Amino acid sequence: MKTKLFWILLLITQFSIAQDKLITKSGTITFEASVPSFEEVKAKNSGVSCVINTKTGEIASLALLKGFRFKVALMEEHFNENYVESDKFPKATFKGKIENFDLSKITTIATNYTIKGKLELHGKAKDISIIAKIKKGKDGIEIVSDFIVNTDDFDIEIPSVVSKKVTKKVNVRFEFVLK
Repeated sequence: MKTKLFWILLLITQFSIAQDKLITKSGTITFEASVPSFEEVKAKNSGVSCVINTKTGEIASLALLKGFRFKVALMEEHFNENYVESDKFPKATFKGKIENFDLSKITTIATNYTIKGKLELHGKAKDISIIAKIKKGKDGIEIVSDFIVNTDDFDIEIPSVVSKKVTKKVNVRFEFVLK
């Protein structure tokens, strides 16, 4: 009898702990480093993981750099070998906190939240603060943000040969639906 009670309590505990986290493994990050009048420099990764602790508002995300896909295969090769050196630095991570996050107050109307934390890329870390729109969607909690990352902050060098064709101020967009 004690063993059954133990297992029931363990299952209940596990169920309640699981409710404190929302997760996705299919989030999307898109970035664009295009310069007007030149070929589009844009990539998308649709296998990004993200988790939110609904009690504390803590958020963490992980993107494998080799998961970014470009229209032009040569750009993808240059991105991985020359820019982010994905064999040496295989992932980008973010760990932070959504300020004033309260899951019970999230509605179907998108609300702006400030997210502060540390972005790590190319072996460098930088504190960032971004605005994200958060709402309840039909499939879960939706989080969307657009922000700019400066390649200089992460020691990502753009060769002088292409410096007129690729901007150092990279537009980044993430879209997550967490369940």
